[in-house]
Amino acid sequence: MPFCPNCTYEYKEGIKVCPDCGTSLVEELIDHDWVVVYTSDQLYDVQMMKDALESAEIDATILSQKDSSFPVTGDLAVIKLLVKSEDAASALNFIKELENTKPEEEE
Repeated sequence: MPFCPNCTYEYKEGIKVCPDCGTSLVEELIDHDWVVVYTSDQLYDVQMMKDALESAEIDATILSQKDSSFPVTGDLAVIKLLVKSEDAASALNFIKELENTKPEEEE
């Protein structure tokens, strides 16, 4: 049975995404402490950072608190990227390196 790594709820076979938080379900629920390493109000931004972390072999998951029936901006629409606590330092260093390599905007 699939589980949500954030909510820890169990779902029926065939369900791929948690209907409560929007996180991809996993087959096995592993007890890890998850910490937030990145936030944004844009899902695509968090998804790109998740993909970058996973390319560096750092497991990550997305916790979206966005309610599509009530679109807002600001703190109510924060999307969080979480990693296992033991990977937090590596993830934060990776994100810092990645942000330092972004080209500067032209004035």
